Amino acid sequence: MNDHTGRTTRDGIRIHEAGDFAGMNKAGALAARILDDIAPHVTVGQTTGALDKLIEGMVNDAGATSATIGYKGYQHASCISVNHVVCHGIPGSPIPKMNSVSRDLEKRRKDDTLKDGDILNIDVTVIVDGWFGDTSRMYIAGKAKPFAEKLIQVTHDSLMKGIEAVRPGNTFGDIGHAIQAYAEAHRMSVVYDFCGHGLGRVFHAPPNVLHSGRPGSGARLEEGMFFTIEPMINLGRAETRVLADDWTAVTRDKSLSAQFEHSVGVTSNGVEIFTESPGGVFHPTYR
Repeated sequence: MNDHTGRTTRDGIRIHEAGDFAGMNKAGALAARILDDIAPHVTVGQTTGALDKLIEGMVNDAGATSATIGYKGYQHASCISVNHVVCHGIPGSPIPKMNSVSRDLEKRRKDDTLKDGDILNIDVTVIVDGWFGDTSRMYIAGKAKPFAEKLIQVTHDSLMKGIEAVRPGNTFGDIGHAIQAYAEAHRMSVVYDFCGHGLGRVFHAPPNVLHSGRPGSGARLEEGMFFTIEPMINLGRAETRVLADDWTAVTRDKSLSAQFEHSVGVTSNGVEIFTESPGGVFHPTYR
């Protein structure tokens, strides 16, 4: 479905009308509620394939549509990215093995069963009345190692630093700089190979929302812009590679990676988050 509301900037960014915020809030609320509801099922011994089937059922029960089933041939209602999988992890696929540095966290995998200490990102996008709600957050199976908990915390806080920079008159470079400065101050790396995106009545649209940048660079933010901010932060180096399935992206050095994502809209004086957790559990340790 094309997005016919509002106008488009010279950078190709859609400026939505005031009434469009309601549609985004409804779609975002469902996506966030699904991520709330899946949390009790993220346990040691659970499989990523089973989690995805539960999510697909939640989408269908809500009378919504999964945006990812059938998207460029993808056949799942979620992406589930475990440990050093950066993004686009395919539910039900074997979890890639990690290197010897993290052997205490995970042994070699031949299946998609979650083990004690695994950290995972679950990413869900739904379509409600033509509007796309897109969000992801981190989960922990069992008890995470302290370094994994720190990664999760820094990634969460990096997202929130980026959101704090969203207001009319600021630029997309201001968002990226806020994220990058915070993550690097904690000696972690920002992934450059993937970024946030515009959305609304389409899944992906301009702009590309980078998670690094220079203050004052890039397009200027205007009221009515809708987009995702979804930083991926690595404990090691920033470089990634995509596996042979053409979806799963992993860290090249096999260090742990984490991601949080919100869909937001620029308001007259700041930002509105469309994908707030209804239960206040966006962070896996409920902070």
